Amino acid sequence: MAEANRKEEVNADIAAVWDLITSLENYSWRSDLDRIEILEPGRTFREYTRDGFATTFTITVCKPMNRYEFDMENENIQGHWIGILEQTQRGTMLDFTEKVTAKKVWMKPFAGMYLATQQKVYMEDLKKALNAANAPAD
Repeated sequence: MAEANRKEEVNADIAAVWDLITSLENYSWRSDLDRIEILEPGRTFREYTRDGFATTFTITVCKPMNRYEFDMENENIQGHWIGILEQTQRGTMLDFTEKVTAKKVWMKPFAGMYLATQQKVYMEDLKKALNAANAPAD
C-alpha cells in the first residue's frame, strides 16, 4: 500500500474551501479533469481525466467544513482519501491523506510517487481557484 499526505494552510475561509472541494458541479478549476458524472447524488460519482480515464468514488464521511472521505477505485488502484479542514487565524489548514493499493504488480513501485504528484497538482489547482475567487473585481 502506498500513502501520501499533504498539509498546507491556504488564505481562504473554510466555507469557501469546503464548497470548492466538495462540489461535483464546479470542477473547472481542476486541471486534470474533463468531467464528473454523478452516479448517486451525495454518495457516488465518477471522475474522468482529460485522457478519458475513469475513477469511481464513494463518499464515506461528509462532515461539513471539517472532514470529507471517500473510497476510490479504477482499473489500476483501489484506495481511500481523507480530507481534514481546520479554520486558522490566517485561513484554513488542509490535511489530505491518500492511501492506495496498486492492482497491477508493475505499478507498485511507482504508486507513492504518483500519489504525491497528484496531491501536488490538486493543491496547486485549489490554491489558484481560491486566489481567483478572492481577487478584487476590476
